[in-house]
Amino acid sequence: MTHTRDTLWGDQKERIEARLEGLDPDLKTYILEFAYGEIYARGGLELKFKELLAVVMLMSLGASGELKTHLRGALRAGATELELRETLLFAIPYLGFPRVVGGFAVLKELLEEKAKGNVLDGTASIGPVHEL
Repeated sequence: MTHTRDTLWGDQKERIEARLEGLDPDLKTYILEFAYGEIYARGGLELKFKELLAVVMLMSLGASGELKTHLRGALRAGATELELRETLLFAIPYLGFPRVVGGFAVLKELLEEKAKGNVLDGTASIGPVHEL
């Protein structure tokens, strides 16, 4: 469980956990113990694929803050930029253009931050405070 969060959240782990605690301690417990302790810990799918699935599901909900967290997590889990782009494009017939355009906007923001050295390498905190 902790290893998965370390891999996906990297230097954002403390910030994410503090945000969850600030929202509600029980919510934090459910997310850490159930989502990451039970669901993410299951075998059968590589972590990268779990994150790609999470990306599509969060895009379908229009949850841009959480989407950014899981796009970042997918990169940390080994997904390439091409795999992220193809995942978003694959969702067009199921989610429609507006949701996918929104997903690409979040990806663009993340990749711009990465190019500036502000993401994935631990050099700076990224994104708005509302992001999970």
